[in-house]
Amino acid sequence: MRSGAKVAVVGGVFAVMVGGAGYGAYNIVSAVSGDEGTTAAAKETGPPSADEVAKTSEKFFTAWEQGDTATAADLTDNAVAAKDLLVAYGGQAHIGRVKVTPGTATGTTVPFKVSATVSYEGRSKPLTYDGELGIVRGESTGRALVDWRPSVLHPDLKTGDTLVTGESASPPIEAVDRDGVVLTKEKYPSLGPVLDTLRDRYGDKAGGAPGVELAIRHASEDAGDTPLVTLAKGRAGTLRTTIGAGVQAAAEKAVKQYAQSSVVAVRPSTGEVLAVANHREDAFNAAFQGKAAPGSTMKIVTAAMLIDNGVTAMNGPAPCPATATWQSQTFKNLTGMQPDEGATLANSFMRSCNTAFVKLVDGSDERPLTDESLTTEAQERFGIGKDWKTGIVSFDGSVPASGGPNRAANAIGQGDVQMNPLNMASVTATAITGTFRQPYLVSPKLDNRQPATARGLPSGTAAQLKQMMRLTATSGTGAQAMAGLSGDIGAKTGSAEVDGQETSNSWFTGFRGDVAAAAMTEEGGHGGDAAGPIVAAVLRTAG
Repeated sequence: MRSGAKVAVVGGVFAVMVGGAGYGAYNIVSAVSGDEGTTAAAKETGPPSADEVAKTSEKFFTAWEQGDTATAADLTDNAVAAKDLLVAYGGQAHIGRVKVTPGTATGTTVPFKVSATVSYEGRSKPLTYDGELGIVRGESTGRALVDWRPSVLHPDLKTGDTLVTGESASPPIEAVDRDGVVLTKEKYPSLGPVLDTLRDRYGDKAGGAPGVELAIRHASEDAGDTPLVTLAKGRAGTLRTTIGAGVQAAAEKAVKQYAQSSVVAVRPSTGEVLAVANHREDAFNAAFQGKAAPGSTMKIVTAAMLIDNGVTAMNGPAPCPATATWQSQTFKNLTGMQPDEGATLANSFMRSCNTAFVKLVDGSDERPLTDESLTTEAQERFGIGKDWKTGIVSFDGSVPASGGPNRAANAIGQGDVQMNPLNMASVTATAITGTFRQPYLVSPKLDNRQPATARGLPSGTAAQLKQMMRLTATSGTGAQAMAGLSGDIGAKTGSAEVDGQETSNSWFTGFRGDVAAAAMTEEGGHGGDAAGPIVAAVLRTAG
C-alpha cells in the first residue's frame, strides 16, 4: 500500500440515491459489476466490508494517479463508461501529476482531495478539488467495486459530459446588468449556468477573443462549456443583459431561505427579465426550464377565459360550494374554506375557491366552453407555448386541450398544465398590462431573434384581473405574504399537489408597480408559506 493513502472506516452502510435535474425526479442506483474475471469461489454478498472499501478505493486511486486507465476502469461497476472519461481526463483534458489524498470513509463512501496539473502548449496551471466515491457489491461477481458515475472524477461532471483543454469554444464575456454593473457567478451564484450559456451563445458577438482553458463540455448542446481552469486569458467582450443587480441580489437572498426554490422577476412594460434565481441541490435552472403544475396561480388565466368568453365577470356570479363534480371526479377546497353560494368571481378568486372554477369550466348555456377554450386563452392571449426566445434555454409553458376530469383540473392549475416561475411572472405581467411582451434576458437585436407574439387581453379583462389580484394581495390569500408592501400591489397564491409528495408545491405570483414576479418551492406547502415570502422580498427591492 502506498504511503499516506490508508483509509480509515467508521459508521455504517447506506444505500446510494442520486437526485435528477428536474422537478422531483429521483433514480435509485443499483450496481452492475463490470468484472469479467469470475471464479469458482463462492460469491460474496451483502454490503462491502470496511476492509473491502479501503482496499478497493486504494487500488482505484493508485491506478488513477498512475494514468492506468484500464485498471482503474476495471475497478468500477461500469468499466466502459469509466474508461472513456478516464482516458479523456489524461488525454484531451491534459491533466497530469495527479495526487489523490483520501479522507476518512463513512460506511461505503470515501471522500478525497485531488491535486493535479493542467498542461497545454507550454502553459501549466494547478487543479485542486474535493470529491467522493462509493463502493458497491458487483451483482454478477460479488466483487467490491467503485460505484461509477462521472462525478467520481470531478464533482461537476454529469452523465454525457467530458473534460477538454484547449482554446475556449467561445470568447469570454463580461456580463453586465442593465446599468453596467458586472455580474459574476461568485457574487450571484444562481447566474453561474446562465452566464455559461450566455458566453456560449454570445461570446463571438460581444467583441472578445478566446483564451485557453480546461472546461467541462456538457452533453446538452444548449448548455455552454463550464470553465474550470484558465491557462491563458482571452479578451472578454462586454455583454449587456436585462438583469438588475439589486433585484438579482434580493432574489438570490430570498430563495436561500427555502430549499428547492426558484424565482423570476420581469418588467411588465418591456418584458425584460430583472432577476432569475434558484436554490437547488442540482444546477438545474428550474426558474426558466422547470415543468410543473402551477396550482391556483393558473386561475389568472382561467378567470381571463371566463371573462373573455362572457361566462361571468369580476362582479358576476361564481358560486363556491363545498364540493364540485366534473365528469365523475369530485373537487374540494382547502380545509377550512367556508362555502359561499352567492360568491362573485372576485370573491372566489381572492379566496382561491377551486369549486367555483370547476363549476364554471363548462361555461353557460348561452356561453358554452370546450376542451380547447383554456388552451386558446393561454396561447393566444398570454403567449403560453408560443416558442419563446429569451436568450437562453427556456420552457414557455404548456396548457393542452384536455378532456375528461383533467379539463377541470387544468382550470385550477393541476391536471396536464405545466409552468415555471418565468411563465407565471409573464402571465401576471400580461394580466396587469393587457399586453403580452415575451420575456427576454438579452436584447433580441443582438442576434436578430424574433420574440413570440400573442394578441393580449381586452382592456376590460386586464382591468378586472388587476383589480382581483389587488384584492387578493390586500384582503385575500396573498395578504399575509404581501403585508408591508406599499404602492400598487397584487398577487395570486397557488399550491399544487404532486403524486408521491406528502406536501404540495408552493406557488406565488405578484406585482408591485412595474415589476411582476413569480416563485415556486417544491414541497413548500400553501402559496403564502414559502413562495409568497420569496416574491414579496423581490418586489420589496424591485418595486
